[in-house]
Amino acid sequence: MKSFLMLTSPACRASSALGLLLACSTLPAWSATAPCQPLQQGREGNVPDQRPAFAGQTRACPVQQKSPQLNVTVLAKGLVHPWAVEPLPGGDLLVTERPGRMRIVTADGKTGEPIEGLPKIDAVGQGGLLDVALSPSYASDRFVYWSYTEPRAGGNATTVARGKLSADRRHIEAPQVVVRALPAYDGNKHFGSRLAFGPDGMLYVTLGERSDLVMRPQAQQLQSHMGKVLRVAPDGSVPPDNPFVGQKGAQPEIWSLGHRNVQAADFDSKGQLWVVEMGAQGGDELNRVERGKNYGWPVAAYGEEYSGRPIGDGNTAVDGTEQPVYYWDPVIAPSGAQWWRGDSVPQWRGSLFVGALKDRALVRLTFDADGHVDGEERLLSDRGQRVRDVRQGADGSLYVVTDERSGELWRVTPATR
Repeated sequence: MKSFLMLTSPACRASSALGLLLACSTLPAWSATAPCQPLQQGREGNVPDQRPAFAGQTRACPVQQKSPQLNVTVLAKGLVHPWAVEPLPGGDLLVTERPGRMRIVTADGKTGEPIEGLPKIDAVGQGGLLDVALSPSYASDRFVYWSYTEPRAGGNATTVARGKLSADRRHIEAPQVVVRALPAYDGNKHFGSRLAFGPDGMLYVTLGERSDLVMRPQAQQLQSHMGKVLRVAPDGSVPPDNPFVGQKGAQPEIWSLGHRNVQAADFDSKGQLWVVEMGAQGGDELNRVERGKNYGWPVAAYGEEYSGRPIGDGNTAVDGTEQPVYYWDPVIAPSGAQWWRGDSVPQWRGSLFVGALKDRALVRLTFDADGHVDGEERLLSDRGQRVRDVRQGADGSLYVVTDERSGELWRVTPATR
C-alpha cells in the first residue's frame, strides 16, 4: 500500500498547538496561506484541479539563499544539438552531439574534430548520440561509455556501448555493446537516456517508454526494458542481486519500472539515486529511485496528455506505485541534472541543478533535512537557451551544454571566485 507523507509549512507547525495541524498539513504549496509566492506564481498549471499528495510536492518557495552572481564563459559555439558533457581528467571535456558526433573541447576552448570509431547511429527525431560517461577506472582503463539510438530490424532502440579512448584521443578502440534495450520499435521519441555509475560500481541506465500509446503499457511490463532504470556491471553482465533476477519472463537488468522518459540521473552524497523524467503537460517528475520500486507511469501520473485529455484514467496515485518527491506543473521540460558536491559555494551545498529545455534555464532545487524540496531558483534564464545537460568539473565549475541548432558549451562560476 502507498503511504502519503503530509508535510507542514513553518507557519502551520507553529499553529499546531491550537489543533490546526491537520488543516494546515493538507494545504497545497500554492495556497494563499502558504508562507511564500512560488516561482511559478501567475502561471496556471496544466491541470489546476489536481492536488499534490503532500504540501511542497509542487510549486516550491523561492530558495532561502539565492545563488551568487555568476560568470559564464562560452567555451564552444556551433555545436549541433549537443546532448551531454563529461569532464575529463585535466580539465578538458567530452561533448556529444545528437546527430552522431563526439568531440573533445579543451579547457581553454578549442573544439576538436569528431572522434572516430563510433557505431552507426539512427539520428531520428529525439534519437541520436545521447549520453556519455567515463568509467570509474578511467585513469587506468580509458573506457568511455555512451548511449545512442541504434538502428535495428523493425525500427530502433537505445543501446549502450563502451570503448577505449585512444592515447591521441582521436579514436574509440574496440567498441562493444554493454546494454541493448528491447524491444525495437519503429518510432522517434522517448529513448531516455542517462548513464550513471553508482557507489556500488554498477552502471545505471535510464530508458524512455517510446511515447506512443501502443508502447506505453510496457513501462509496467517486466518483459520489456522500456520505461525502466537498468542496473548492470561495467561489462554489461547482470548483478545477481538485481530485484527481478530469476523471475520468469522478466528482463534481469531492470532495477525500477514505471518511468516515462528519464532525462537525468545522478547519485547524491549519501549514495542515493535520483532521476528526473519528462512528463506530459504538467507532470515533470523528480524521483528518488529505489530497488524494485514502481514509479507509476502510465497508470498513475500528474498532468495531462498534450491533447488536454486525462492520462489513462486520470489517476495521480495508485496502490503499489511511488509518489514523485517533486513535480512541475506547468512543466519545465527537464534534462540533465547534477548534485552539487563541494564547499566552495556555501549557498549551493545540498542543491540539485536541473537543465530546463522549455523554460530555457538552469533550475536549482534545495532540500530540507527530510529530503523534500523546500526551494527553487532559476539561473541563466537571461541567456535564452535550452539547457540540455549540466556537470560539475573537478575545478568546482558547472559545465552546461545548450540544445540548439548552434549550441554552446559554458563554464559557469560564481563571480566572486
